[in-house]
Amino acid sequence: MKHEPVRGYLMLLAIVFGAIFLTVLGALSGFVLTENRAQSTATQSVQATAIAEAGLEYYRWFLAHYPNDLQNGTGVPGPYTIPYADPEGGNAGIIELAITGNTSCGAISSIDIRSTGTPEAAPNVSSTITARYARPTVARFSYILNDSVWAGEDRVILGPYHSNGGVRMDGTSNSPVTSSLSSWLCTSSFGCSPNQTKTGVWGNGPNQTLWGYPVPQVDFSGIAADFSSLKTRAIASGHYLPRYSTGTNTGNQNYWDGYHLIFNGNGTVTVRRVTNTTLLHSTHVNTSDDALPDRTLISSESFYSTLTIPAGCGLIYVEDNVWIEGVVDRKVTVVAANVVTTGIEPNVMLPGNLTYAATDGTDGLTVIAENNVLVTPNSPQNMTLNGIFVAQGGAFGRNYYWRNANDDRCNTSYEPRTSLTILGTTVSNLRTGTKWTGVDCGSNNQAGYQTRVDAFDRKLSTDPPPFTPTTSTDYEFVDWREE
Repeated sequence: MKHEPVRGYLMLLAIVFGAIFLTVLGALSGFVLTENRAQSTATQSVQATAIAEAGLEYYRWFLAHYPNDLQNGTGVPGPYTIPYADPEGGNAGIIELAITGNTSCGAISSIDIRSTGTPEAAPNVSSTITARYARPTVARFSYILNDSVWAGEDRVILGPYHSNGGVRMDGTSNSPVTSSLSSWLCTSSFGCSPNQTKTGVWGNGPNQTLWGYPVPQVDFSGIAADFSSLKTRAIASGHYLPRYSTGTNTGNQNYWDGYHLIFNGNGTVTVRRVTNTTLLHSTHVNTSDDALPDRTLISSESFYSTLTIPAGCGLIYVEDNVWIEGVVDRKVTVVAANVVTTGIEPNVMLPGNLTYAATDGTDGLTVIAENNVLVTPNSPQNMTLNGIFVAQGGAFGRNYYWRNANDDRCNTSYEPRTSLTILGTTVSNLRTGTKWTGVDCGSNNQAGYQTRVDAFDRKLSTDPPPFTPTTSTDYEFVDWREE
């Protein structure tokens, strides 16, 4: 039988493989185009972010030359549209800037800059960055001291810890621990016997890779330089309480009178005049006060006023000793300083808990004392303090209370205490102390607070209460985020 050759199969194969090839080619082309578009979009997004960052840097430069100009030299409110030039010529994109100044008592405390960048080649692509421009404050730290210090093994410290002196760190810290000294003399009061020369930071605490020295000092004298201007602003826009205590003789009980502020959590503060205090026997945390009486305990007081805290000026200036407690429901700064009579340096006393009505960063408290910030003998067994506490010329702490002039055993009405939790910042010119060891106080020979936890308030670190002391005269971006 004769077989005829099968015709057309090569063409059929060509069609089949051609279709497969075209399908693969089409899919590959589509993938390449999609990747190219994605790459172009990513590139344009990066360009937009770079242009937005350039907007922030431009206005930082502008403020360095014109510190109080929030209108870009135009004299009219923004936002402002600024072309962004291509270094090779032409226009690379557009910057849109919105500038907002945050003020308190008529003074600018920080500046919020909102910068949107749009590339010239992609007008539908944009990136927005917001930043806060301000001088950094002490609120960025958990502790700042102007003296050498020993943090015991029972301490838990959450947040940066700095001393202008030396640091013995036996406690637990999860953040940088820094000293302004390369080395210092550790004496018996810091657990060294005989005296030894130690590095700026040393001890048995963990996370020693976070320790650093020497670093620049924090200027404590600069804090005091602001007292007169703060008094002026308080008189004009906030609240001012003149001196109620009398005389210059520290042996006179009326020298230790003052005001008792109780924050009510509703925008008001109850003010009472402290008309008398109780003389107690104590060992002072501020050793320079050893010759002075301890009159931190209120024995009598009278109602003075209920003040409404102005929304635009949360500043209370007290030219006297002041006791503070209660619930704070906005950003408030309390200053206790005397700029009238030389030699009178008021103290701040903390007799009770100080808390915030809200913990979302809308509320905050800064307390500045010209001398000491002292926890009183009748403080709660378990005490909570929310705030930034500044003992500009003295010490932050709690004195050790003993029975009488002839018996230095602890006064069991006031010793010991259980726990002290501080959310915020402690700033002290002198060595701090809220726990006393080696005293005659029962089975463990310890007085004061047996458990202490210190944590800085992250929300207040970039948005503290007005006139919180700064750590640098230079402005910088203290907060930065991409929307």
